Amino acid sequence: MTGAATLDTITEVTISSVTLPLPTGISDAKVLTGRQQPMTEVAMLFAEITAASGLVGLGISYSKRAGGPAQFAHARELSPVLLGEDPSDIAKIWDKLMWAGASVGRSGLAVQAIAAFDIALWDLKAKRAELPLAKLLGAHRDSVRCYNTSGGFLHAPIEEVLDRATEALAGGIGGIKLKVGHPDSAVDLARVTAVREKLGDRVPLMVDANQQWDRATARRMCRAFEPFGLVWIEEPLDAYDFDGHARLTSAFDTPIATGEMLTSAAEHAQLIRAGGADIVQPDAPRIGGITPFLQVLAMADRENLQLAPHFVMEVHVHLAASYAREPWVEHFEWFDPLFDERLEIADGRMHLSARPGLGVTLSDRARAWTVAEYSARA
Repeated sequence: MTGAATLDTITEVTISSVTLPLPTGISDAKVLTGRQQPMTEVAMLFAEITAASGLVGLGISYSKRAGGPAQFAHARELSPVLLGEDPSDIAKIWDKLMWAGASVGRSGLAVQAIAAFDIALWDLKAKRAELPLAKLLGAHRDSVRCYNTSGGFLHAPIEEVLDRATEALAGGIGGIKLKVGHPDSAVDLARVTAVREKLGDRVPLMVDANQQWDRATARRMCRAFEPFGLVWIEEPLDAYDFDGHARLTSAFDTPIATGEMLTSAAEHAQLIRAGGADIVQPDAPRIGGITPFLQVLAMADRENLQLAPHFVMEVHVHLAASYAREPWVEHFEWFDPLFDERLEIADGRMHLSARPGLGVTLSDRARAWTVAEYSARA
């Protein structure tokens, strides 16, 4: 008689809401157009899932500006749903969590709370296998091209942008992204010109308008940026203007990148079907975790699209390493205080570590910044 297939069970789920302060208020085009206030902190949602075997998986979600307390509240309601489940049954658990909160939908905040659990389960599964997550998924490479964003925000004077770009490249970063979308387009052109002249033509350079152009402005700016040899122009239009993005991909040589603001695999499917991106930028915490992220990767691969995941490099370096085509990963040093470990960056690339799972553990400082915590036990 064959024994039961269950290998382990979830005995405890702990979630914590951590407020990560930023060194300075961050402003992009959404601030200059009056749609948002400068960002001074990030609301982090962490999930720690303990199995009967003694292994613990760590999961991550987040919210910029509003939404952090709501994510935590939804995750708290869902936490008991995981108890007693086999943590290896990740797809089954994702569906169970989604249906537990089905009345609030299958995208947005509802799945962003699930994302912390889903990522924790993948971390746990890789730890059981004693493999880095990328190796569990099946890595195509042991390092990924990386670019820095945190030094190129619009609140920073151009002299500071140039200094930070030079410093990032000297530290092993492979590319630089600048925020654009200033209400005065001449300011955008002057800043990009200054950076290109300082860094030279061979340094990969990207720009990000954060959805602040209308279609006519986007056409003009894409045309103006063509001579700069940019790696991509990011979010030139509203994130849900799939048709508008598709027109830009057809009209210009510079690749169009978008997808970071989408909040489900289904929305990415709409974007990809519309031909709205040359480079897709899914964000695992925003779309519900690694399980739906892998669905997006499969869709993108079928259409021969490039990949550049948004934010949370501690998760995305593993997912990007498992994509068939050479991707980019976004580097932010903002999360450094949250973890005891650091990712190695050298020669323009972010390198996988040999540590199992995600390869990161929460720091004492992250524990000290905790503003709410809840545990469910079997």
